[in-house]
Amino acid sequence: MALFNARQVALLALRSWRTKKEFADSIIGKLLDETRLADSDRAFALELFYGVLRNLTLLDFWIATLRSSRVEVDLRDILRLGLYQLLLTDTSEHAAVYETVELAPKTRRGVINGILRSASRQREELLKKAKAQPLHVWRSHPEFLVKRWEKNFGNKNAESLCFWNNQPPPIYARVNRLKIDRDTFLQTYPKSRPISHDPDFVEFRSFEWNALARGHCYVQDPSTTLACRMVDPKPGEKILDACAAPGGKTGYLAEIMQNQGLIVACDRDLKRIDLLDKNLSQLGVQIARAVRCEWVRDKPANEIRSLAPFDRILVDTPCSNTGVMRRRVDVRWRLRPDDFRRMAGQQMSILRKVAPLLKRDGVLVYSTCSLEPEENEEIVAQIRQDVLNLSLVHQENVLPFRDHFDGALVAKFVRLS
Repeated sequence: MALFNARQVALLALRSWRTKKEFADSIIGKLLDETRLADSDRAFALELFYGVLRNLTLLDFWIATLRSSRVEVDLRDILRLGLYQLLLTDTSEHAAVYETVELAPKTRRGVINGILRSASRQREELLKKAKAQPLHVWRSHPEFLVKRWEKNFGNKNAESLCFWNNQPPPIYARVNRLKIDRDTFLQTYPKSRPISHDPDFVEFRSFEWNALARGHCYVQDPSTTLACRMVDPKPGEKILDACAAPGGKTGYLAEIMQNQGLIVACDRDLKRIDLLDKNLSQLGVQIARAVRCEWVRDKPANEIRSLAPFDRILVDTPCSNTGVMRRRVDVRWRLRPDDFRRMAGQQMSILRKVAPLLKRDGVLVYSTCSLEPEENEEIVAQIRQDVLNLSLVHQENVLPFRDHFDGALVAKFVRLS
């Protein structure tokens, strides 16, 4: 593939994201795998691609301000890249303009050059105009989502949440104690530093790819382990992880269990099952059995029913992902207002299939990475009303604007005798 620099990769990724039904992470990951960019160029390509996606509405506002006539879609992608560099990063003006103009067809370079030069001259005015726009423009979120958060959390918290979502996330990783202890990890990987309030996690100044390849860690936000700790599995128990891929929580459950017992780890998609198997193998998990199961449409697989009842069940359901928008950058542009009710229906369907597989006095933990009441508090209330004699023991949520980690809800139930 004739790709030579970070800007070309970012532009191709933007065009693919706009024209194909693929997630941003998958698109940029494939392109970076197909190129041989230096680490610094890989990082720059990622910054450009994700930076543009985080600021789409704002960048398009600036394009409309600078040019009243229609802008062709392919040129718009180039202008987004250029304006992001000029107005929202520390990239030098010369590089931002010249290198971006080079991305355009020769017949259109004059247009791109003129718009970017105007933006450079009007930089302070453009920034001032942007800050005067409504929150959904200035912070580039769908208007319906901003209004929803203002209603649910208040204007100040909604603004803080939008700001949080637009910041590049730190790289957190869970130290995999099945293979290495924390002190040895910190000595082996000097680019990592401990997190004082969570001894299971480290933060990387720059990522140590060897640590991941060796299975010494798993990249995840500390909030993701709250559900596993609430499951509180014991060595030798039989656990069902109902929605397990890509395997971060399954790996942590196995670690807590000291690789003793059984974890049945499920997912509906064969490709995700393959990824789950790969990740668990890399982490040294020996007690997990990956099983394909489509909870919403089908009955539980025979293999799962034959192993029931389970001591504990984790239902980390598919959700809208509004708590992890900082990491899943393009989620905001894929959501629609009716998605929250639709997801809630699927979540209840999964719970109704899973709950009968739990033994009496067994523990079921329901978790999401959503901030939305339809998927969180309302589901918890519904479980208490109509799902097979489950009693709520504890409920906890994480809010990014309050707790400074990815958003999540976790609720722990016990099946009554």
